[in-house]
Amino acid sequence: MSDRGGRPLRARRPPAPERIPPAPDPYAVAAAAATALRRRLGHAPDVAVVLGSGWAGAEAELGRVSSELAATDLPGFPVPTAPGHRGALRAVVTGTHQVLVLSGRLHLYEGHSPAAVVHAVRTAVLAGARTVLLTNAAGALRPELAVGRPVLIADQLNLTGRSPLTGAVPPEPHPGRFLDVTGLYDPGLRAIARDLDPGLVEGVYAGLAGPQYETPAEVRMLRRLGADVVGMSTVLEAIAAHHLGARVLGLALVTNPAAGLAPGRLDGDDVLRVAAASAARVGRLLADLIGRLAG
Repeated sequence: MSDRGGRPLRARRPPAPERIPPAPDPYAVAAAAATALRRRLGHAPDVAVVLGSGWAGAEAELGRVSSELAATDLPGFPVPTAPGHRGALRAVVTGTHQVLVLSGRLHLYEGHSPAAVVHAVRTAVLAGARTVLLTNAAGALRPELAVGRPVLIADQLNLTGRSPLTGAVPPEPHPGRFLDVTGLYDPGLRAIARDLDPGLVEGVYAGLAGPQYETPAEVRMLRRLGADVVGMSTVLEAIAAHHLGARVLGLALVTNPAAGLAPGRLDGDDVLRVAAASAARVGRLLADLIGRLAG
């Protein structure tokens, strides 16, 4: 082909495809955040506590706050948007232990990736925490689990369809993708908790993505699967902490009966109110448990 002047036309090259930059290595980002955290605190934490929705009252029971910073001051921490999650990191002295208290967490329903959801826990473990205590607000799937009652998580159902181990192969010295999660919730830590509170009931926590609450049909399904409480957090964090070699304990505070098990409609404000009213009791249990850990 030629133009009107008889000159041959050159074929146009197709536009080059847009190059998408590779996602940053989540382990490298967590390692950088851990280094910055230790520098800001002046020490390495040996215990990390993640406080769920409305659990701020538990923090006062854990001990003296020695320092505080906003999570967003560290690499890789976005601003949390869920109600009751402040995004603060506090160093607390509990007995002989240096405890890092994370007042709030990120959730899948905020639009974050699994790597972002577990970033705080990975940072805490890489900073030195060998024990991770995870708390949450949960709906009861069994009528006998009264509102305000803590449930010791014995196992979990990860029904989010996501995993923090998805993606690139974890770099050395971390374990590979394929993780044995038998004993995910540490039997020794659970034994200490039961010894401190003999009335503490154990149960299976079902983690869903949310943010909508479960339908009555989904509640019936979860009960048939063996779940006792249900929520929208914790399961990915437990996997990430266990993957890095930390011991994990989980406590779910029953803030409401699950959909279809109560006469009224579920409301997020009610969840926060119940959690706030019960958090101090559970905070004392966490403080006593930390006090029983080996130094």
